[in-house]
Amino acid sequence: MNLFNLSNVKKEFGDRCLFKNVSFSISDTDKIGLIGANGTGKTTLFKILLGQMDATAGEVFRNKQTVIGYLEQHTNLTSDKTVLGEVLTVFDDVIAMEEELHLIAAQIEAGTGDLALLTARQQQLMEQFTKRNGYTYKSRARSSLLGLGFRENELDASFAHLSGGQKTRVALCKLLLSGANLLLLDEPTNHLDLDSVEWLEAYLRDYKGAFCLISHDRYFLDKVTNRTFALEYEKVTIYEGNYTAYLKQKEENDKVLTRRYENTKREISRLEGIVRQQRQWNREKNIKTAESKLKAIARLKEGLEAPNADGPSVHFTLHARPGGGQDVLILQDVSMAFGDSSLFDHLDLTLKKGNRMFLLGPNGCGKTTLFKLIMGSLRQRDGLIKLGTNIVVGWYDQTQSDLHLNKTVFEEIADAHPRLTQTEIRNALAAFLFRGDEVFAPISELSGGERARVSLAKLMLSDVNFLLLDEPTNHLDIASREALEKALEGYDGTCLIVSHDRYFINRLAHSICYMQPDGLSVYQGDYDYFAEKQKQTMPLQKTTDAVNDSGAAGRDAYRKQKQEAAELRKRENERKKMETEIESTENRLAEIDNLLADETIAADYEKAQLLTEEAEELNEQLLALYEKWDTLADA
Repeated sequence: MNLFNLSNVKKEFGDRCLFKNVSFSISDTDKIGLIGANGTGKTTLFKILLGQMDATAGEVFRNKQTVIGYLEQHTNLTSDKTVLGEVLTVFDDVIAMEEELHLIAAQIEAGTGDLALLTARQQQLMEQFTKRNGYTYKSRARSSLLGLGFRENELDASFAHLSGGQKTRVALCKLLLSGANLLLLDEPTNHLDLDSVEWLEAYLRDYKGAFCLISHDRYFLDKVTNRTFALEYEKVTIYEGNYTAYLKQKEENDKVLTRRYENTKREISRLEGIVRQQRQWNREKNIKTAESKLKAIARLKEGLEAPNADGPSVHFTLHARPGGGQDVLILQDVSMAFGDSSLFDHLDLTLKKGNRMFLLGPNGCGKTTLFKLIMGSLRQRDGLIKLGTNIVVGWYDQTQSDLHLNKTVFEEIADAHPRLTQTEIRNALAAFLFRGDEVFAPISELSGGERARVSLAKLMLSDVNFLLLDEPTNHLDIASREALEKALEGYDGTCLIVSHDRYFINRLAHSICYMQPDGLSVYQGDYDYFAEKQKQTMPLQKTTDAVNDSGAAGRDAYRKQKQEAAELRKRENERKKMETEIESTENRLAEIDNLLADETIAADYEKAQLLTEEAEELNEQLLALYEKWDTLADA
């Protein structure tokens, strides 16, 4: 079933055309990735689908059965409820049915009202309640919030006190539970840590409806999409497959288009030569031949499609300050707390020269705080943080707090690097797509992506040999991310990088450092290697710059590993046992639903009442089982 059909849609703002001749359909099984550079009109296309904005030309057909759920990039959601309470508003109709079922059960038990009417209404409600998965709505809401990175003690927190990122996660949770058959998701992985992104991937892979998502996360796109809509050169080109498949098809299509264009140009040139020759002879027969060839030339020119010229792109190089010792950064038993609240303890690490290390860990574990400790803007509670000899640090802050909103782009660079000439500053900014009068734009009026490019320009011009990069790909489109990747691949200094961009990590990482409250663990490899090791049951291995399991320390570590592995097996067995109990309980609930659907039993007040009471008791048991299962799964 087609949910949407677009035919020759065009959108203009004043004299600027965002896109034209856009035609596509969205079926109820499509998993679409909508990609394109920042500013090409992806969010505008979403708003046309939503009916929030009219197209300049063309037709948009929406199936009457299409139910859309939309996640904005920046949510405007407000609420006076708790986190869980706000998510449960998705099930207001289910909650209303549940309350009415309790009321009817009480009336039947008290013998008040018309028994036949009450029983009929009860039967009708129970069918609707079952269809809406009413028995599990609370546990599904809770499990979804936990999957998206909320902790158990945060579910009862006030929604109004959440950060912008947390509010976006609540909005995403509501959307996933809404029952829509088409999800429009604008940058859904923003504000999610890696565990939450992987949870969302699993959810979307199993999602029964269709979705179209805007994302610059190439790894995420590869995992969840089966079609790619590329918005570029004022048109949408459809590719079957995920992002990697799109790259291969686009490369092949570009080759075919270039070959066809060159062959057509050669043919036009050949025919024009014939026309010139025939005109020189100037006989009647020659004139007719020339006219015939001119018509052929006109047809060829009409169908001539030039290859898309690559537009301006970010392009820069990074060079490290000469010198510096082999030990770039040393952490020895570093601990940090805010007041009485401990953030992390016992961090040990030695980072060697030339290493590109990625610092991973769940949101809130202290990655950015560790960067601030290294930079000296915060002071650790305990332990030693030491930079190597002649090591100079450059820091990219994901919040762009180093930028001055009252300055222009040009002033920001000129004040940070006073020795540069105007020409050198303009050349540097041109590499980051700030040209002409754009260099005099106020920082306060720039988008997040533009501010990110200004920060990267400042960093490129800095005389440093150790880069601390905190989420450097945030706000960057795919082309800018690729430019950053290329620059870092050629960088001859040392990098410590916080990132949730797994594609970016896989391309650059020499090693992965995983951060937990009680220490750091290092893996020599890329993200895929790290993820594979994470799946194994052995606990994360503590390390400095090398693993040493010799002597008593090795024996103690071995005993600890055996003990923790045994505990893990025990929890796994308990979880499997719990799953069996859940399945048995759900089966009995299904049996009760079928029995209550029987008109004979529904008419028997005592039997119906007993079955209803048993169903309510089983629902309570099921919720308790779900909670225990979640606890075991988390462990």
